[in-house]
Amino acid sequence: MDINKSFMAKEPEVDRKWFIVDAADKVVGRLASEIAVRLRGKHKAIFTPHCDTGDFVVVVNAEKVRFTGRKLEDKIYRHYTGFIGGLKETKAKALLAKKPCDVLMRAVRGMLPKNTLGRRQLKKLKVYSGPAHPHAPQKPEKIEL
Repeated sequence: MDINKSFMAKEPEVDRKWFIVDAADKVVGRLASEIAVRLRGKHKAIFTPHCDTGDFVVVVNAEKVRFTGRKLEDKIYRHYTGFIGGLKETKAKALLAKKPCDVLMRAVRGMLPKNTLGRRQLKKLKVYSGPAHPHAPQKPEKIEL
């Protein structure tokens, strides 16, 4: 092998693992940044920015995540429907009560690339509000973040 050549990972050659994370009593932002690193594959020596070298991450107990400070009352999630005057706002407390999985999904989505690669990497994230998940056949490895 030539010494002067850079290694470039190819997506079919990447060995993908499954990890399971318990989100109970974890801070949303800190947990999301660690999950984003795993989804992108930055924890591997073969990381290549333009390839999807990441692993699958299963998050359980998403309803038990916590916010620091006053974010639970003050943080506002916004989205635009596309219609005139269609700006919708939801407080973090209401979103956590109604759709606890969306809180973590939105946090991780903001930490991934804003392109087709980022959308593909986000599909490898599986978030569940309770302790049960259907990914036992994949034998996910439990990690503590």
